[in-house]
Amino acid sequence: MSASDNPDIRRHMERLAAEGVDVVRVMYPDLIGTDRARDVLLDHLPSAAEHGLAFCRAVYHTSPQGDVVPVAGGLDAGLPDVCVHPDLSTAVPLPWEPGVATCLGEVSDPVTGAPAAESPRDLLRTVLARCAEQGLRPVVGPELEYFLLEPAPGTLKGWRRAPETAGAVYTAGLRADPENHLLRTLRQLRDLGLGVVTGNHEFDGGQYEINLTHSDALDAADRAFRFKAAVKELARREGNLATFMAKPFGDAGGSGFHLHLSYETSGEEGAGNAFDDPAGAYGLSATARHALAGILAHAPALAALANPTVNSYKRFGPDTLAPWLIDWGLDNRSAMVRIPPERGSGARIELRLGDASANPYLLIAGTIGAALLGVQAGEEPPAPLEGYGYDTARSALLPTNLAAALDALEADTALTGVLGKDFTTSFLTYKRDELERFGRHVTDWEFTEYAYHL
Repeated sequence: MSASDNPDIRRHMERLAAEGVDVVRVMYPDLIGTDRARDVLLDHLPSAAEHGLAFCRAVYHTSPQGDVVPVAGGLDAGLPDVCVHPDLSTAVPLPWEPGVATCLGEVSDPVTGAPAAESPRDLLRTVLARCAEQGLRPVVGPELEYFLLEPAPGTLKGWRRAPETAGAVYTAGLRADPENHLLRTLRQLRDLGLGVVTGNHEFDGGQYEINLTHSDALDAADRAFRFKAAVKELARREGNLATFMAKPFGDAGGSGFHLHLSYETSGEEGAGNAFDDPAGAYGLSATARHALAGILAHAPALAALANPTVNSYKRFGPDTLAPWLIDWGLDNRSAMVRIPPERGSGARIELRLGDASANPYLLIAGTIGAALLGVQAGEEPPAPLEGYGYDTARSALLPTNLAAALDALEADTALTGVLGKDFTTSFLTYKRDELERFGRHVTDWEFTEYAYHL
């Protein structure tokens, strides 16, 4: 049976045509979480569904500046293809682009049919399969912050915060958002079906936070990925720039990517939150405490996925409300891991380590992998942080730069065993090339510091 005769494909095509769609944008995440895509005319969708869309595998190895990093399987193999099949069950019309729908793509090796080694989405699936073997289903709620920038011709960066209002944390309305960016964005994201819940202006001028509802981990990662792509696209339509860079300005704070994590189990009495236990220490089950201990134990390696850029580590430090030490606390926002006060169905762990530049699939896969190792090890966490944190006498320091985090990831054979050798090798090669390129780059700071006096 050809794809054009496949009833599922025909049903999706009829649905999309009825919604006025004549183009389907097939998108998938690259290694750093950026969306790669191709627009397919609706009439050609059956062929794309049957044969897939060919992309050069080295797109996974391409830097933001267009350099092709020599990762095994790319340049050394003659720049072979990967094959991307549209997942039409995820197709939804773009509210701001009449006639266009978007869907996720499944990436595979065109010869073997196996998932591509660098596919972040398939990496997460692999980790989730390990959780399923333990009878655990991770549930994740993402929180993301970003800066909205407007053109500033003649300035060093070419962009400025939009607006630069100070002191407007946890506000909504025109006081800190005179162009109503947040309201328009929330409504568009809602119509895209991304499960957005709330939004507000954040701590610094031009900084916003939008929260997504919790769901199964893969669905949460899919929505976070599409969320970031959509926010950036909506800003571009208005001539602005939305950036999820960890710390774009030296005189402002950074943007976080917080994860709320819990496990659900199923049994004879039905599904339930595996983290809740009124009789357990802190009202948490042994499973929750072991998962917490695993995240703490593997935090140095996890930083490479949660804080994946050179810039990421400029977000850290005392009094930043960004994690700096490996610790946890009960409803304590100065800790790396916060346990929110809710119990029962709301019992969960909040990991505050990640910054907004993290690839959602990799951050979630690494966090779940570390938690799973903790559950398997069965160890208890240390005593919780009391009071305000950032005291190096009480807690160990996280990696302070990307190089140290990559070294920690490579050395953590337990976590890399969960993530897989092929992915780990590709990720480390790609990111160490980023470090080498940065080491050769002459920064504006260096010129300002040295050129006049030396």
